[in-house]
Amino acid sequence: MIKVLHFFKTYYPDSMGGIEQVIFQLAEGCIKHGVESEVLSLSRAGAVRGRKVANHLAHCSRLDMQVASTGFSLSAFKDFKELARNADIVHYHFPWPYMDLVHFASGVNKPSIVTYHSDIVKQKFLLRLYNPLMNRFLNSVDSIVASSPNYVESSPVLQNFKDKISVIPFGLEKDTYVTPSAEKLAFWRNRLGSRFFLFVGALRYYKGLNFLLDAAHQTNLPVVILGSGPLEAELKQQAERFGVSNVHFLGGLPDEDKCALLSLCYALVFPSHLRSEAFGISLLEAAMYGKPMISCEIGTGTSYINISEETGVVIPPRNSSALAEAMLRLWSNSELAEAMGAAAAIRCEKHFAVESMVSSYSDLYRSLI
Repeated sequence: MIKVLHFFKTYYPDSMGGIEQVIFQLAEGCIKHGVESEVLSLSRAGAVRGRKVANHLAHCSRLDMQVASTGFSLSAFKDFKELARNADIVHYHFPWPYMDLVHFASGVNKPSIVTYHSDIVKQKFLLRLYNPLMNRFLNSVDSIVASSPNYVESSPVLQNFKDKISVIPFGLEKDTYVTPSAEKLAFWRNRLGSRFFLFVGALRYYKGLNFLLDAAHQTNLPVVILGSGPLEAELKQQAERFGVSNVHFLGGLPDEDKCALLSLCYALVFPSHLRSEAFGISLLEAAMYGKPMISCEIGTGTSYINISEETGVVIPPRNSSALAEAMLRLWSNSELAEAMGAAAAIRCEKHFAVESMVSSYSDLYRSLI
């Protein structure tokens, strides 16, 4: 049995983002390939050891402070060193500058993998300070994994490490998702109606939600926003200024509600406009549920999932008029929307099966040992 320690700044049940979903799918899916996974993350709630998440263990170190979206913890140095000592492989999830410090300070000499989820986009000044450490860290690990060929080709950072890069697309398994009850489906259908556009994700700076609100104002089409985050209050104020009654902010909800909304929605709208959105797990979830998608061309994995005019509509970023036009086009042509949704489900099954992801990672783990 190969023992793998995943290290990332957040994990279930404290947060439910796309990277957390990837770690969860890897930890669960790799079991049948002879890989036992544990996860170490930081938590405001304090230290926790050995919490059971499905069929693997998750540990938390206390989050002491946060600067520019980077969590820091004094106790994590010791916790990481102890847990890594019992692992065969350490699997880092980038970006998280504090992780680089822990990597070097721990002195753990184990085979190491980095899943490169995203370039650092927003903190440009801090990136200049971080660059030497980042390059040293990426040079020191044994393997770097990107989630799409699109991102490798468009990332100036990854261009410097092509000799150690593998491309393994993320995958999802619908059987790991909750099947919503008839009562839950009826509840949301009664509340939201039978046709609506859905956004799923954290309400962050790179999600382009201000453009979505503008498009909703232009079209008056029903839009449901599922998720919470630092921009929630600001976005609600923007919606109030527009006077839109067709946008529903649901906040964060349990998995059953998310699955019910994915089942019921007409299409998924995903207006992320910056390269911080490296892949788009929510897009993949929509494809898995057979829904057409609207996304932006930002040179990342979003356009590897959503193929323009095949599985959905791809528009220029930061363009609320183009977003409104795409929404109206799908809304007025249900046959086109249905055909794109069917193509999305077929592409998801063919290219983004979780078994393909976990078998590729399991093979990579073995190659390093």
